[in-house]
Amino acid sequence: MAETFDLVLRGGTCLTPNGVVEADIGIRDGRIAAIGDLSRDQTPESLDLGGLHVLPGVIDTQVHFREPGLEHKEDFATGTAAAALGGVTAVFDMPNTKPSITDAETLDDKCRRMVGRAWCDMAFFMGASPNNTDELAELERLPGCCGVKIFMGSSTGSLLVEDDATLGRVLAQGTRRCSIHAEDEPRLKERQQLVEGGAPATMHPEWRDVESAVLATKRVLKLAHATRRRIHVLHISTAEELPLFQDHRDYASVEATPQHLTLSAPEAYERLGAFAQMNPPIREARHREALWKAVQEGLVDCIGSDHAPHTREEKDRPYPDSPGGMPGVQTLVPIMLNHVSEGRLTLERFVDLTSAGPARLFGIAGKGRLALGYDADFTIVDLGARRRITNMWSASRCGWTPFDGMEVTGWPAMTVVRGRVVAREGELLGEPQGTLVRFMET
Repeated sequence: MAETFDLVLRGGTCLTPNGVVEADIGIRDGRIAAIGDLSRDQTPESLDLGGLHVLPGVIDTQVHFREPGLEHKEDFATGTAAAALGGVTAVFDMPNTKPSITDAETLDDKCRRMVGRAWCDMAFFMGASPNNTDELAELERLPGCCGVKIFMGSSTGSLLVEDDATLGRVLAQGTRRCSIHAEDEPRLKERQQLVEGGAPATMHPEWRDVESAVLATKRVLKLAHATRRRIHVLHISTAEELPLFQDHRDYASVEATPQHLTLSAPEAYERLGAFAQMNPPIREARHREALWKAVQEGLVDCIGSDHAPHTREEKDRPYPDSPGGMPGVQTLVPIMLNHVSEGRLTLERFVDLTSAGPARLFGIAGKGRLALGYDADFTIVDLGARRRITNMWSASRCGWTPFDGMEVTGWPAMTVVRGRVVAREGELLGEPQGTLVRFMET
């Protein structure tokens, strides 16, 4: 008797661990149950994916969905809608909310808030602060926690770990990989005078200069080595930082963002003003080219969007009173697929940076591969589709994107989360049923 499944995806070009193959995919109970020729099965529910590529679900390991306390910028419903429409099947949300996520109670509140509202799966970072260092080893093991986030440069509330003594104590607690925002707070404070009282947004990379990033990265690499702690340094933005990682690959990994791989100064600031402002900054083209070289040589381990939305009204404030950050979760896939189209990376490397890489770095259970037994999470894309990214397309509550007007080749056609089609051709389908990402024990 022929096998039956809950859903069969037919005829797509699949990116599997064994290479690129044309195959059908049988889904049962939210997981991949078969890959191959399923033409004889009796499943009534099927989708013809001829001409489309089926990728393992994209995992965005750095988003700021602003809930609780800052919902006027974004919340779980709007943020995950943007993710699903952009082809992202799981996200890791940051702890710099109001209140900050620094204990079991605030983490549990986030886990409860997502129920019935999230269009994709979610996990949450625990924020390190000088006040919770002794509890971090226990806190990072709580359900729904993807690890500890350390802000070495200015952040919301108590989430600032600027001195080496406190940073060393944080790194000494626990075993999960720590994610790091590496900017040197003393240098940022020292140089703030450059922009105090008002300045053009083009001064942003002068204030938060290359040395601010290099100093912090050197410090955290040294302390991670001393404490034998694995770290993940987020949104690397300078050519000078990249060589620092070459002798530390046993414990230090690297993230790049689509923004730093696509935009450059001064053009971005001249065109967008403070809407191009993020931390660490968009820098001159030489840094962008160095990042691409690092991507191509394998030094960059994953791509995260650093989705950090603010309202237009907030961004319209005179610099430097305007906040740093820009939306990105919905544009991650089309921006990076356009780079695939233009030959800067292969589709296989894109999968490694957005699915297999995040799963490997953070010990995600059941995601990141198109393989038997894994969650049926798929980012299904049309590599030949030409589209224009617009503010109108944005599902984020902020309603804008720094890539407004950009034409791209390659587009998310369908998003499948644990066997459910949640987005197709620009429309959300069904009801939000996202759940907590699971992690392997270490």
